[in-house]
Amino acid sequence: MIVEIGHYALVLALALAIVQGLAPLIGAIRRDAPLMAMAQPAAVMQFLLIGLSFAALTHSYVTSDFSVVNVFENSHSLKPMIYKISGVWGNHEGSMLLWVLILALFGATVAVFSRGMPDDLRALVLAVQSWISAAFLLFVLLTSNPFARLNPAPLEGRDLNPLLQDPGLAIHPPLLYIGYVGFSITFSFAAAALISGRIDAAWARYIRPWTLGAWVFLTLGIAMGSYWAYYTLGWGGFWFWDPVENASLMPWLAGTALLHSAAVMEKRDALKIWTIFLAILAFSLSLLGTFLVRSGVLTSVHSFASDPQRGVFILAILVFFIGGSLALFAFRASALKPGGIFAPVSREGALVLNNLLLTTSCATVFIGTLYPLALEAVTDEKISVGAPFFNLTFGPLFIPIILAMPIGQMLAWKRGDLLGAAQRLVLACVLGVAGMVVLYALRGGSVVPAILAGLAVYLTIGSFTEIYGRVRGAKDASSLVARALGLPRSAWGTAIAHAGVGLTLFGLAATGWGVERIVSAKINEPIAVGPYEVVVTDIAPRDGSNYKDLVAHTQIREGGRVVAEMDPSRRSFTTRTMVRTEAGIVTLGLGQVYMNIADVRIDGAIDLRLYWKPYVALIWLGALVMSLGGLLSMADRRLRIGIAKRAATRVQTAAAE
Repeated sequence: MIVEIGHYALVLALALAIVQGLAPLIGAIRRDAPLMAMAQPAAVMQFLLIGLSFAALTHSYVTSDFSVVNVFENSHSLKPMIYKISGVWGNHEGSMLLWVLILALFGATVAVFSRGMPDDLRALVLAVQSWISAAFLLFVLLTSNPFARLNPAPLEGRDLNPLLQDPGLAIHPPLLYIGYVGFSITFSFAAAALISGRIDAAWARYIRPWTLGAWVFLTLGIAMGSYWAYYTLGWGGFWFWDPVENASLMPWLAGTALLHSAAVMEKRDALKIWTIFLAILAFSLSLLGTFLVRSGVLTSVHSFASDPQRGVFILAILVFFIGGSLALFAFRASALKPGGIFAPVSREGALVLNNLLLTTSCATVFIGTLYPLALEAVTDEKISVGAPFFNLTFGPLFIPIILAMPIGQMLAWKRGDLLGAAQRLVLACVLGVAGMVVLYALRGGSVVPAILAGLAVYLTIGSFTEIYGRVRGAKDASSLVARALGLPRSAWGTAIAHAGVGLTLFGLAATGWGVERIVSAKINEPIAVGPYEVVVTDIAPRDGSNYKDLVAHTQIREGGRVVAEMDPSRRSFTTRTMVRTEAGIVTLGLGQVYMNIADVRIDGAIDLRLYWKPYVALIWLGALVMSLGGLLSMADRRLRIGIAKRAATRVQTAAAE
């Protein structure tokens, strides 16, 4: 009965989404207040209905109701509870239900927390958001029904893919989806602005918290997915330029450009057309990523589905929303005024340069990802575009961004002093060059890691130079702290986010100093890897809830002293008859010893893959720092809706006078 209630709730949500998409839109066009007022309760009710449906599917997983096809194919009665719950979104049907739940959540959040917005703008935003929800609800109900039944019900399920039975996969998809779907709100704001003609500094302030929120979650989702690939796949890598990884990177790049462009629009009432375009682009790339993952056109460890019918349906959604929004953009963009004027050497100019480089980087990833697909579709010729292409094209585009980031922070709005900004960054430059020289002298090898590490030092220190300039001159420690706390949170958020990029860059650079060894060793035989010795002291079987482990207990020694222990294993899942490697990872300082068991021979020798990865933890620590910077910027009081409303009121009053 609970399953049928969940299915029925989904059907009701679709009907309500259609009503919510039509009534407020008609009300905004006719200036009919009652029709516009329908948007808010409808958005909240739609979220509650989809939430009920999601809860029903979760209940089926928790209780191991194998009469539900989705549960039968992706669960097992002996599976740990955390993986029963994460199994809800560890498959195509459940993940799409999570997708529409997050869509509805964002719509409900706008309905509840946007009371300071003009009624017509809020109604249009919620109407556009509801059309997106309706399209995906229709997709779920027609092609991906998570509540389909089996009769008779099997006694046991097929279990979840072993690669997905991991804590990282319990966290990674929801974070990534919140980021993906978060850009739907900026898309809805852009479409609403084009329909209503309300595109001003207040509009830019309205969208910035939503853009920041989506960007923060997408950053965390990408970082979590990177770390999952690092330790679960057993390859010792954190990024493979996999097409589906690129599908998440592209909206992140477009969203980063949108953040900076919206700041210019808010401050100077400039870049209106460009900001609207980026808001459309960020969500369009999110839809493109959805199509790539679920259409079957790509073969990837991340891919969910390979049903052509589903692919065609999602392609139709993609064409409708992207094509429709771009047509609306082309129709209305000519009516937009260019806005404020600024000198090329200014903070606005630096942000425009940032946008050009970010969008060019995004275009590079887009071409490298989709060109092989287009070529195969036209000529039946298959080619592979991998890491060498992206490293040679994407990498050089990011170096100017790194160099420009601290300089842009130092420039004034409207007209800046480039020489003065450069002079204030002398210390960061000197320390960056010194770090480059010292690291190359200590590490040797290729000069590229040292150069990148020097750039990382320059960026990390340069990110806080503006903060230092604004607080220096304090007479004592208490006044220094008071000045620092008195700065806008967005200033701290910008500095911390930029420093996070520097930390991640340093971690990436340090991969050039790593050590890899593939060896065959016996029990208690020491193996040197980097500055440590790895010793397997015992190998023994161990039973889990729905798997069997072969565990190699291992000690990490330095100078004969045990500094850490780990238990890498080979995990066999009997139901799926699959074997998964569980890597052993020990973090020492900011570096990691990484060990993977390949095979156990008849003579007792163990085939091992060993890595020493200095500073690798900075890759993910930097992502966390970036996200912290984004959260601090979101907390800035100037981004509150009420303040945006007062700003809009002042603009309207001035225009009337």
